[in-house]
Amino acid sequence: MKIVDIRATTVTMPLEAPLRHSNGAHWGRFVRTVVEVEADNGLIGLGEMGGGGQSAEAAVTGLKPYLVGHDPARTEALRWMLANPTASLYNNRTQLLAAIEFACLDLQGKEHGVPVHELLGGKVRSTVPFASYLFFRHPADDGTGEIRTAEQLVEHARELVDEHGFSVHKLKGGVFPPDYERECFRALAEAFPGHRVRFDPNGALGVEEAIRFARGIEDLDNDYLEDPTWGLNGMRRVRENTAIPLATNTVVVNFEQLAANVRDPAVDVILLDTTFWGGIRPCIKAAGVCETFQLGVAVHSSGELGIQLATMLHLGAVVPNLSFAADAHYHHLRDDIIAGGKLPYGGGAIAVPDGPGLGVELDRDKLAEYAELFRELGPYPYDRDPARPDWYPLLPNTDWADPAPSAGPPARRVMGP
Repeated sequence: MKIVDIRATTVTMPLEAPLRHSNGAHWGRFVRTVVEVEADNGLIGLGEMGGGGQSAEAAVTGLKPYLVGHDPARTEALRWMLANPTASLYNNRTQLLAAIEFACLDLQGKEHGVPVHELLGGKVRSTVPFASYLFFRHPADDGTGEIRTAEQLVEHARELVDEHGFSVHKLKGGVFPPDYERECFRALAEAFPGHRVRFDPNGALGVEEAIRFARGIEDLDNDYLEDPTWGLNGMRRVRENTAIPLATNTVVVNFEQLAANVRDPAVDVILLDTTFWGGIRPCIKAAGVCETFQLGVAVHSSGELGIQLATMLHLGAVVPNLSFAADAHYHHLRDDIIAGGKLPYGGGAIAVPDGPGLGVELDRDKLAEYAELFRELGPYPYDRDPARPDWYPLLPNTDWADPAPSAGPPARRVMGP
């Protein structure tokens, strides 16, 4: 089997409402690039990466000279072809490598008639549990979906519990003043006795503020406190001053950083992202290191559609030391580009696909529909808030959004049809 072609299609997927975070917002939609790798036997492997628009499409198709004629089973050679650490100083291709690796594993599974998890050692679980992943949200274009108050947050979480069965709740913070967010987080935890909680301000807090915040929630049933501040040394200082385990998906995202954390611990739980780490296989390797040194492991979400969600499920299926529920933005999506529509939750978990390869296929009509929506709406700046056009984030941040009621985002369209 040899690769004969590679294609990329960028899509815009509408969300229930714009999601706010410490660096800005997702403006009511995700921009994702779907990658197709075609082999000489007619099979097509699927990959996915975040954002990029036309630049992502150009970057993907620019890999043709590397990939045409390559055996997709030679994934280790692929790593050095696309992500040689010296060459990558001039062109960081980690996300591109991840999308191509997904597609190559998909091709291998389809050729042999087995799911990807069988290629990766076989599954140790058939479902992967997920946290609810809650955000403060701007209202959608029709005025619905806003989450600004503790009452709105709890009401939304209760709807998700009733619909999907979540028993772990993650709140994305770093938007409003820390004291306000702490009270919202405490209200969330107190509304669901027996459930576990986790908080993530995306590194927006200074070290001392992060310590103060941690001490204000230590009595709750916390899984961990994720990226309360920025940098390994800042995380180390917070860790020395709280009983809550610390987690990260920002400052341990490669093996050199993982080695530094093993040598001088700053983080207790590593959130493995199949895109940030360059594929499923590097995440499995990292999980093995974490198993050896007794670090916790969870699966991180980077705004995926069904293709990358499938990679997260296959990863979760084969990692024995997956000790926490995974994250997923998935329930915020209004639709998906995979055949059959969105993968369903049951009891707060999603079943691991057992079909050949990744176990998902493209819905070509949906792909065309949301590619056209991208052409209509274009990209959006991840690191800007549509309600605060002159604001930009600092680390640590001190310029917080006002939690008081407002008219919401400006009239410019952020959602889509």
